Amino acid sequence: MIELKTPISKEEIEKLRMGDSVYITGKIYTARDEAHLRALSYYENKKELPENWNRAVIFHCGPLVSKKNDKWELVAAGPTTSSRMNSLEPKIIKNFNIAVVIGKGGMNRETLEAMKENKTCYLSQTGGCAVLAADRITIENVHWFDLGMPEAMWVFQCDKFGPLIVGMDCHGDSIYENVNKKVKENLEKLLK
Repeated sequence: MIELKTPISKEEIEKLRMGDSVYITGKIYTARDEAHLRALSYYENKKELPENWNRAVIFHCGPLVSKKNDKWELVAAGPTTSSRMNSLEPKIIKNFNIAVVIGKGGMNRETLEAMKENKTCYLSQTGGCAVLAADRITIENVHWFDLGMPEAMWVFQCDKFGPLIVGMDCHGDSIYENVNKKVKENLEKLLK
């Protein structure tokens, strides 16, 4: 079990290997499709993000929140399917020097190459554990609420959020590619 505290250095990411179990303490940011697009627009227009994403953790998550006494409370925080962000993630990783991406289902080869170049890793969160995950998270802030609750950039403070599994490491290894390769090999054997 490895515990990381945000922001996370390149040296810490280099120590991680595919299959490692990780917990995160500190600040993380939710970002789905629309938040990715807005962040890239900010970058292209040389406009600063409302939060510093340098060596940050980006969580592919559309949280369920409620407001009580003018304070946001997290109800559930489950991962969104990361492949939705395949076309955007390499630019996000490179332009903002992202340390960690959290999601489910993995990402494509282009994103894995960006992770290798930038010393970034992909952590998998088990789907279906959104309510349990919320127990380790408090909401610090929200930006871009005009995008809607699931697409806004939520700022979470986490206390040993996990377990998360290193699904893609900065050395070019991917659990998802390995599984796909094994399935293909087994299918070919069955078809013979």
